[in-house]
Amino acid sequence: MSTHGIAWFPQYINYDSLRTLRDDWHTNCIRLAMYTAEYGGYCAGGDKEQLKQLVKDGVSYATELGMYVIVDWHILSDGNPNSHKKEAKAFFREMSREFKGYNNVIYEICNEPNNGTSWKEIKSYAKSVISTIRKNDKKAVIVVGTPTWSQDVDQAAADPIKGENLMYALHFYAATHKADLRNKMTAAINKGLPVFVTEYGICDASGNGAIDKEEANRWVQTMDEYGVSYIAWNLSNKQESSSIIKSSCSKVSGFKKSDLSDEGKWLYSMLRKKAGLTK
Repeated sequence: MSTHGIAWFPQYINYDSLRTLRDDWHTNCIRLAMYTAEYGGYCAGGDKEQLKQLVKDGVSYATELGMYVIVDWHILSDGNPNSHKKEAKAFFREMSREFKGYNNVIYEICNEPNNGTSWKEIKSYAKSVISTIRKNDKKAVIVVGTPTWSQDVDQAAADPIKGENLMYALHFYAATHKADLRNKMTAAINKGLPVFVTEYGICDASGNGAIDKEEANRWVQTMDEYGVSYIAWNLSNKQESSSIIKSSCSKVSGFKKSDLSDEGKWLYSMLRKKAGLTK
C-alpha cells in the first residue's frame, strides 16, 4: 500500500494504521510517498525536518510490524529528477545512514520521470544517487523510475544500470493502461529486467476516473504469473476514486468495509483472497 503525499495526509503514518493494513488487509509493504515539487513538497518550501521525521516514523512502525517499507522520492511536476539532484543526494545520504543495516527498507529514487525526460538523463541521475546510497548501504534494494511516468521499462531493459539489487519501476492505472503496457512489462522481464510495480490504481491515470475491475484483475493475474510485487495507490480519504477510504471517513486505523471506497473494497477483497481468506 502507498500513502498519498505524507505532507498532506500525515495522520495515516501511525502504528495502528500500519497494523490494520498488515493484520486485516494482509499487506506486507508500505510506501511512504514524499512529494518533492508540489505544494508543501520537500523541494517546494515544505517543512524538510517534519517530512524526514514522518519518513523515519513510518520506517520505524513498519520495521516493528515486520513489514517492508519504501522511501519514495516522489517527483511528479518536476518531471526531470536532475532538477533536484543535489537535494535528493543529501536526503538519501541521510536516510541510508539512518537505516543502514535494516533489511526491510527499499529506496525509490525518482517516482515518475515525465515531460520528455530521457532514459539517459534518468540513468545519469540514478547512478549518482545509487552511489550515494551505496556508501552507507551496500545491499538495500533501490528502485529506479523509468521514462513517461514510469512506463518505459523497455528502455531500461535495453540499457540497464550496472549494479546489484537494482529494480525498475512500472506504474499503471487499469482503466487507462491495458494489454500494451502489460506486454511491455513482460517483454522487459523476459529480457532479465527486475520490475517492481511501485504504484498502481484501478481507475484511470488521473487518479480520479471510472474504475475498471476486469482490467485490474488481468493486471494482478499477469503480475502474479511473473512474480512482480505491486503497491496500490493510495491510503487516504481524499475525494478521488484512487483513495481507498471514503472522504466521509476520518478514521486512521481499524477501517470497516463500510468505510472503504470502491477501489478500497476491491483491494481489500483481492488481498485477503490472496491470503486464503474469503471474507
